[in-house]
Amino acid sequence: MKLRTWLLGAVATTALAPAAFADRGSDGEVKILYWQAPSILNPYLSGGTKDLESASLILEPLARYNQDGTLTPWLVDEVPTVANGGVSEDLTTITWKLSEGLLWSDGTPLTSADVKFTYEYCTDPDGGCASAALFDGVVSVETPDDLTIVITFGAPTPVPYGPFVGQEAPILQAAQFADCLGAAASSCTAQNYGPIGTGPFVADDFKPNDVIVYSANPNYRDPAKPAFAKVTFKGGGDAAAAGRAVMETGEYDYAWNLQLAPDVIAEMAEGGKGTPVRAFASSLEKIYLNFTNPDASLSPEERAVIRPHPFLQDPAVVKALTMAIDKPLLVEVGYGDSGTVTCSYVPAPAVYTVDIEDCLTQDLEGAKALLDAAGIVDTDGDGVREKDGVPLKVLYQTSTNAVRQDFQALIKDWWESIGLEVELRNISASVFFGGDAGSPDTYQKFYADIEMYTSSFSGTDPQSYLGEQTCDKAPSPSSQWQGSNTSRFCDEEYDALYAELTSTADFEKRVELVQKMNVILYEKGMMIPLVHRGDTSAYSNTLGGVVMNSWDSELWNIADWYRID
Repeated sequence: MKLRTWLLGAVATTALAPAAFADRGSDGEVKILYWQAPSILNPYLSGGTKDLESASLILEPLARYNQDGTLTPWLVDEVPTVANGGVSEDLTTITWKLSEGLLWSDGTPLTSADVKFTYEYCTDPDGGCASAALFDGVVSVETPDDLTIVITFGAPTPVPYGPFVGQEAPILQAAQFADCLGAAASSCTAQNYGPIGTGPFVADDFKPNDVIVYSANPNYRDPAKPAFAKVTFKGGGDAAAAGRAVMETGEYDYAWNLQLAPDVIAEMAEGGKGTPVRAFASSLEKIYLNFTNPDASLSPEERAVIRPHPFLQDPAVVKALTMAIDKPLLVEVGYGDSGTVTCSYVPAPAVYTVDIEDCLTQDLEGAKALLDAAGIVDTDGDGVREKDGVPLKVLYQTSTNAVRQDFQALIKDWWESIGLEVELRNISASVFFGGDAGSPDTYQKFYADIEMYTSSFSGTDPQSYLGEQTCDKAPSPSSQWQGSNTSRFCDEEYDALYAELTSTADFEKRVELVQKMNVILYEKGMMIPLVHRGDTSAYSNTLGGVVMNSWDSELWNIADWYRID
């Protein structure tokens, strides 16, 4: 069966070999700078990368992906497969076995009950779990003993590595979060700001949107790790300041997500204090089109649920917006060798991508002609086209950083040249990606016509990622504004293909389904793909053990970091 070979090739059978350290905490402090400041340490209540990664120092999944995208044991001794008996022959169950002797940072044992509780926590319909797509198809999680977890799916599930795998699905301690189920989830401040974990560090002090101070977990499973006694995780500023702080001044040891022009990064590296590091995985910079009506005259709740948008679902408008963008120029301006042009919502692995010719080349005159033919013209001479009397005026928002503002400026000019009026807005990344249900400025609420940001997925199989765009994943008041389908895209054909994907074992058929879903998301205007971007960070020349990983948390192996004398 092809599936068995595929699964065996996708997982590692043993844990990573540990690095050798003299003593836990012997290397003092390591200083990390994320210019997008974390706002919460519970990844289930935020889809923001900054929050996922800062939480990954504390909370851990059963397995995660290494730098090659290989599924690797983490809190278990091996990853279940059909070949080793951990995945049933009919593909309806997966059985995980926790490693023996694992402790929470408070000294109590990690058990299968904690894993089952985490499932109940994320799947509570009133909880607004940001990772709900990872549990699609699960009908039960059973715990026959303290170390065994049996996950049962409602249908054959060829890729059962959604639940409890990767940075988006770590294990929560049942005792700590027992009173945080459902609607109470967002109000559990102490738990969300200071979760008890099994990871190498413990959060001692968390100031949202500012700084986190961690100390080494005294009950971490390797007595020689971590090498650092303290982590200072500073948030805020901008990508340029972060890069300089590592590569020019040496004030910090690690700077994340240097979304800067290539020549700027090269100049910083000449400072001699640090080294840029890059990795490609599935990160896609894209524009999302709002499927609801963000009219400010509506109430905040109505702005995110009333359909349709006055003009953004018109096929001519969607196509014209895409045709007007010079994507190769965006790559050149923003990323250089760290980016490539793509037309696929799933930009990697390459087997899943699709080639859509009209997406690759700018055609301003063709875009104008398309709108003219659709009767979307400027009737009052003010330079702005109208559809059914509604002017094509858009509010285009994104997070604050130099590359994104360069993109906004270019795209605004192109869109206005074909007859739109474009207002630009940029929001502090800490707020935009913060997931605060009370804020009007989050990407989940999407109180704009257009928004732009990067998303990606853990590992090399895109099933759960594609599941994030089904109709039921749209953020709304009832989900406390959590949810992955921020554009509120809803398409019966797409949902049907996703349902088929979740029960299809044949690899070639899965590729076909993913490619069809890629085309739908593009042609029906859920998003406009811009750049398949590499992730670029920088680390101090005195910091050892860093292994850049874009398939999971960038800080996935921080327990192995150490100071070079």
